[in-house]
Amino acid sequence: MEALVERLELAVVRLEAVAVKLQNGPGGVVNGDIIHSLMINGGDSQSMEAFDLLLSGSVSEYVKTSTAIGGDVAKHAEMVNNALQIQRSFLKMAMTHREPSKTELVDLLRPLSEQIHEVQSFREKNRGSRLFNHLSAVSESIPALGWVAVCQKPGPYVKEMNDAAMFYTNRVLKDYKDTDGRHVEWVRSYLSIWTELQTYIREHHTTGLIWSKTGPIAPSSLLSAPSDGRCPPPPPPPPPPVFMDSPNPEDGTAQISALFAQLNQGEAITKGLKHVSDEQKSQKKAHLRKHQESPARRPDPSVCPPARKHAPVLELEGKKWRVEHQDQSHDLLIEETELRQVVYVFGCSSSTLQIKGKVNSIIVDNCRKLGLVFDSAVGIAEVINCRDVQLQVMGKVPTISINKTEGCHVYLSKDSLDCEIVSAKSSEMNILVPEGEDDYREFPVPEQFKTVWDGSSLLTEPTKIAG
Repeated sequence: MEALVERLELAVVRLEAVAVKLQNGPGGVVNGDIIHSLMINGGDSQSMEAFDLLLSGSVSEYVKTSTAIGGDVAKHAEMVNNALQIQRSFLKMAMTHREPSKTELVDLLRPLSEQIHEVQSFREKNRGSRLFNHLSAVSESIPALGWVAVCQKPGPYVKEMNDAAMFYTNRVLKDYKDTDGRHVEWVRSYLSIWTELQTYIREHHTTGLIWSKTGPIAPSSLLSAPSDGRCPPPPPPPPPPVFMDSPNPEDGTAQISALFAQLNQGEAITKGLKHVSDEQKSQKKAHLRKHQESPARRPDPSVCPPARKHAPVLELEGKKWRVEHQDQSHDLLIEETELRQVVYVFGCSSSTLQIKGKVNSIIVDNCRKLGLVFDSAVGIAEVINCRDVQLQVMGKVPTISINKTEGCHVYLSKDSLDCEIVSAKSSEMNILVPEGEDDYREFPVPEQFKTVWDGSSLLTEPTKIAG
């Protein structure tokens, strides 16, 4: 009964506020307009209250647990919170303004797009972080805030981003579920943000963001213009792909860039093209061909400099061994290691690395034709975005992860036969098991699977390619 009374009192307050607003408006309104206005204002108020409840609930809990963990996770959480606050301002603006043109909508969404870019760039700048799985979960799912630009049923889009985060949150749970409950709570609070956002969209913006029908058209400078009245600067270009020659690059940056780029295209995508007549075509003019073939027309190397070659690195930085941009180096050696140290191998090609002793974990990232021999790791040995790499375990390792990789041979020792091998989006993987003294038996890792419905659940099993 008390809850019912409280709701009635709240409704009375809303009615009185709307009545005052209508009385002060020019010309007044008739009964039908009053009812329509009450419905619009009441719906908007409920929409903002629901979003504020999301911010004060799951988002606040996520920031709190991130602060408890500290480090890169805490910094990342502040960026995510800022992005959600920007989205709140955008939603509040949509309550009182009519939908602008697609070009102006891009300007309105620019602050949100830039904040999403900042969240994802933070992950790329900290690839060697011991909390990299936390950063990846956030970076892969933060494009969900782009739901405001999805015209029809944005809820499923948010769910896709939530599913992308779960690939990495499962890793977090595996690493910490038995050692540190803060990380388990972090996973729960973070995933609940997107779950509750789906509920919010389903209740208030089922078929897309709802704009005001009676207010002024939203000005493009409402959110993005500086306070001094100057025009906002152009948005920064998207970051280059982390793995330039990856066969199937998939990252959150590409997704959000494509999402916002579509807003400015539509049917007008070809209107900027200029017709070129036959007389204007250079191949029709012999003197132009001759001029183009002249040595004086060759590009100046100073204008288009060659790509900068990174200096090779092999050094201990704090608790992290960095092995980067090594090429044709077959005598790389890391020794005097400690349990707390992490080895991060990045951008190496046609090289061989040996790691002596026991380390915490090993990450091989964006390497080509690399041979890695290591004694033992207490955590995970991970291969990501690589091609034609070979790993040999001399001691023991609990988990080997292969992700987005073409061609990976893993040589196990007798002590490491019980390790778990997790693979995703990879091909040409082979596990070699010791047989006898100096011989190995090779087993391919399945790449094709068959899934059937048994009446109550899905059953998946590996299958061989037919023919």
